[in-house]
Amino acid sequence: MASMQTKVSDEEKIARDAFTRLAEEADEFEGYAHPHAERIAALSSELAKLFGLGRADRASLRLAALAHDLGEMAMKRDYIRRAAPLTFEERLDLARHPVIGEQEAARAGADRGAQLLVRWHQEWWNGAGYPDALARENIPLAARILRVADAYAALTDARPYRPALTEADARRHLTEWAGLEFDPQVVRAFLTLNNLPALSSYARRDEDAATTTGAATQAEPPGDASSGDVDEWNVGGRVPERGANPYVSRAGESAPGATLDSVQSSDRDQGFDNNRNSDSFTKADTDRHA
Repeated sequence: MASMQTKVSDEEKIARDAFTRLAEEADEFEGYAHPHAERIAALSSELAKLFGLGRADRASLRLAALAHDLGEMAMKRDYIRRAAPLTFEERLDLARHPVIGEQEAARAGADRGAQLLVRWHQEWWNGAGYPDALARENIPLAARILRVADAYAALTDARPYRPALTEADARRHLTEWAGLEFDPQVVRAFLTLNNLPALSSYARRDEDAATTTGAATQAEPPGDASSGDVDEWNVGGRVPERGANPYVSRAGESAPGATLDSVQSSDRDQGFDNNRNSDSFTKADTDRHA
């Protein structure tokens, strides 16, 4: 039994090392100045523990976190790193990346569970995600975890088209979009995490570095996350980085003060699953990352 356990552990280590190298290549292609996939893997692992996922499921989730951007790297589209919103055609084209990522993860030797998590890491709680428009519990829990971790890691890191958000702004974003994009229970669990290096925003780190050296210029702060101006959303990023959840606002909630309980109530009252064709936010508003 011990020898079998050692063999499995060795195989997992080899797989992790291989996928870590692939993740570094994907991060570089995406234009991340800091480790991105490793952050997602760390956050996903902590959430998986809170939900009691088994060892095999946690191993698949870690590989999926490392592999989730392989599809974008395989597509090699110049628009992914462009400092501007995407066109409608580009957004539709980018929506192919989870399926391509699933194929790339298979080629790299990921187990089938990890492959499917890569495929489904862009699915939304209300069914407005892609590629399969899964909704609610039809999305595997590990994929719902990956969606939250990916969004937080991307929001708190600088992108070519916007600066990094602070931890507080990113947490508020997750809260406002719980019940629409994110599983409310996963967001609730995420908000209990603290004292983890992976939670620290690069907005804070960059600011601290600039204060210490006196050489760096402070990045222009991101727009008010509560503006609610749909036209100012970065629709090139499927995680809307400006503006409040339109469904929460429509239900009469004040977006900056929205709570998980109010969002879940709005989810039930407004019938989010029937809102996929809303003029305010549609499946065509796919992300260029996150």
